[in-house]
Amino acid sequence: MKVGFLQFSPKFGEPKENLNFIKTKLKNSSINLLTLPELALTGYTFKDYEEAYSLSEEIGGNFTQELIKIAEENDIIIASGFLEKEGKSLYNSSVLLDKNGVIGVYRKIHLFYKEKNIFTPGNKGFPVFSIGDIRVGLLICFDWIFPESIRTLALKGADIVLHSANLVLPYYQTAILTRAIENRVFIVLANRIGREERFGQENVFIGGSKVVDPSGKVLLEISDKEEGLFGVNINPILARNKNITELNNIFEDRRPEFYYKD
Repeated sequence: MKVGFLQFSPKFGEPKENLNFIKTKLKNSSINLLTLPELALTGYTFKDYEEAYSLSEEIGGNFTQELIKIAEENDIIIASGFLEKEGKSLYNSSVLLDKNGVIGVYRKIHLFYKEKNIFTPGNKGFPVFSIGDIRVGLLICFDWIFPESIRTLALKGADIVLHSANLVLPYYQTAILTRAIENRVFIVLANRIGREERFGQENVFIGGSKVVDPSGKVLLEISDKEEGLFGVNINPILARNKNITELNNIFEDRRPEFYYKD
């Protein structure tokens, strides 16, 4: 299958314009499984909870339906960062969908910096979703710094981790290789680019979206300046071989009885 990402700079507070951009870039695409950045429809640097809430919607709302239409028009499966509301709670979410509708939702568990002033921490755990015979997990940005995030998805059988991000710290560009190796999974990182400066807050997003295989090999990588749709062919079944050597298996060799527990 062909996996890929769309690296771009979403315009803050302009979901319709961002959707039109996504639609234009996906026209005639050959990608089967696409990852979009974190909060791809709205932008990231909210003034406060009230502003964020005004740009949010429930799963199944207008912009979710528009993404489903885009998926149908291009016969593609999409994971997109999404500003989700449920009652008065706001979640920094990722929605996985195809032409038939929503497949599943992940709510960001590890909130970064001032996100804690706006979002409710995720409460759905780390679900893994089936796409035909392939198993997919979702992550969002700062989740990477906690090894348990991808490890949990791998233990649940994920072949591919679709990682939507608005990275501003430089560390994951290197750490992603370790995360892929130690879990023997494919990782598709869709990071955004650009700068947002609002109400005394400035965020500079570092791009560098990439696809990494279970051995830590970078199959596809772009710079912090490039914008566009990029993809590469992979064999997801390779992620089911958890052997490092003939005698070492990353799951079978675990000794959880000796690992720290609260």
